[in-house]
Amino acid sequence: MIVPPAYLQVRLANGPQDRCAAERLRYQVFVSELGGDGSLVDHKSGLERDRFDAFVDHLILVDIRRDPKEMNHVVGVYRLLNQAGASQAGQFYSETEYDLSVLRQSNRPLLELGRSCIHPDYRGGMALFILWNGLAKYIAENRIEILFGVASFHGIDPKIYRPHFAYLYQKHLTPENLYVKVRSDNPLKMNTNTPVKFDILAVMRTMPSLVKAYIRAGGYVGDGAFIDQQFNTTDICLVMDTKRLSARHSALYSIETTEP
Repeated sequence: MIVPPAYLQVRLANGPQDRCAAERLRYQVFVSELGGDGSLVDHKSGLERDRFDAFVDHLILVDIRRDPKEMNHVVGVYRLLNQAGASQAGQFYSETEYDLSVLRQSNRPLLELGRSCIHPDYRGGMALFILWNGLAKYIAENRIEILFGVASFHGIDPKIYRPHFAYLYQKHLTPENLYVKVRSDNPLKMNTNTPVKFDILAVMRTMPSLVKAYIRAGGYVGDGAFIDQQFNTTDICLVMDTKRLSARHSALYSIETTEP
C-alpha cells in the first residue's frame, strides 16, 4: 500500500478560494505554459475559466503547507461534469467537439473529466496518483459507469502526431457500444488511406501522459481528432467503461491516505 505525503490532500473545491485557486492553476498550465486562450479567460487576474465552470465539481489536490489566502494551495485539479450539471449547462463540454449520442443513449451514469492538470513542481511524483485516488472515490460514491473527456496534444500541426493517431485508431478505437465521433465540417481523420507506419515504443514514449494512462487502464479513443485553435491543441476524446478496469489498474487508485 502506497502512503502519500501527509501535506497533500484531495477533496472537492469548497468556496471561492478553492475555485479561484483551481482556475489560477489552470491558467498557469493551459494559458501560460501551453498558449491557450478563451472568451472568458481572465488574463488580468490569471484565471482560466469558461461557461461550464458554474455547473461542475472541481476535484482538487491541495498542499496544506501553502496559504489559501494566496490562492496557490491547489496543485492539482480535475473538473468533473455529471449529467445533472450538463443538463443545466445545456450540454457536456465535449459535445462542442464530439457526438456523444451513443453514450447518452446508453442510459448508464456518465461523468465528463476535463481540465486535468498538475502544478509543474509536483509532476513526476505521487500527485497524479493521489488525485486519481480521489477521483476513484467520487466515481464509486456517485456510481459512475462511463468516464469520458477530451485530452490534448500540444499544437495544431496534425502531421506531428500522425503516428500517434494511427496507433490509437488501430489499437484503441471505441467499440460500437461506446462509439463517439468528432463533430466537424472538416474532421481530422485518425486513419488515412495510405497506411501509416509507426514504432509503438517511440509512439508511447511521446504520448501525452494522460492519454497513455487511460489506454493502459483499458480506455478507448473516439473516431477523429479536433483542432482547437483557441487552446492551440489537437484534441481526442477518451472513453472509459469503469467495468473494464483490471484489478492491476484499479489498485493504482487504492492508496492509503494519512492525516497531518
